[in-house]
Amino acid sequence: MWKVKKSLVHGHGVFATRQIKKNEQIIQYIGEKITKKEGDKRSNNRIQKYLKSNKTGSVYIFELNKKYDLDGSPLYNKARYINHSCEPNCEVEISNEKIWIKSIKKIRKGEELTYDYGYEFDKDDYKDHECKCGSKDCIGFIISSDEWFKYLNHIKKLVSKKTKK
Repeated sequence: MWKVKKSLVHGHGVFATRQIKKNEQIIQYIGEKITKKEGDKRSNNRIQKYLKSNKTGSVYIFELNKKYDLDGSPLYNKARYINHSCEPNCEVEISNEKIWIKSIKKIRKGEELTYDYGYEFDKDDYKDHECKCGSKDCIGFIISSDEWFKYLNHIKKLVSKKTKK
């Protein structure tokens, strides 16, 4: 149903090898189940090491539930290569402590699979997570679409400050 290959978005990506129907489970996001504390520690370490890399992703830690995370950094987890998009064709579905990537629309053969990474807007570090998805509605940074209004309000405040000077 899919294969990993070089992506124009970032490093490698996952691409459909056949047409995929809407609401179809595509690939399970797998890895090591770890505590939240360990997940935070690993996230911080990976961000420091890989933040500016054009080839290697930074954080592959997924929130599994209130107590545990899933570290998807092992190379056997091919779902880790799915890139973020501001106009995704997939979403994350978590049930029974399993993380699945599921289509939210029909996906054509050869199309790259993408989902919204769901990063919260943080005015101090959003610039560290540049988005290169290329969609017509791209906001320019990897920020959850649910939080775009926070980013836009932040930009309005910056512009307002500059015009008052």
